Amino acid sequence: MTVIGGKARIGVGLLAGDMENMVRFYRDILGFKTDWDGGDFAAFETTSGPLSVFMYSRERFAEALEEDYLPPKGINQTFEIALWLPSYADVDAEYERLSKLDVQFPQGEPITYPFGIRNFYVADPEGNLLEIGSMNRV
Repeated sequence: MTVIGGKARIGVGLLAGDMENMVRFYRDILGFKTDWDGGDFAAFETTSGPLSVFMYSRERFAEALEEDYLPPKGINQTFEIALWLPSYADVDAEYERLSKLDVQFPQGEPITYPFGIRNFYVADPEGNLLEIGSMNRV
């Protein structure tokens, strides 16, 4: 029996250098619910289910792998997390809401692409890219 592909649920784990700052961003700015207790691990509640988004101390993770701790610099261009909203109007409303907060938009305001996605990008406090978009005009 194969568990990969159609049977696997995907979770995104972020390795965080500053857990408090990162939890504050995902909880207070983006609105993800968590019962984080101040430790080295935080799980966030999403409609995708348990452990769909979680974070772990980057330093503790490096120790577990017996590797050197090498914090990233600037915008992380190795991956993105896509947060899909119901409609283009929701994308625009979220951009307006976030524009009033201390949030970095690496690309600027929302763009509608010829292939049908409307989106914009936000960088979290450690430079991880979040794509906030929709595939639905209405």
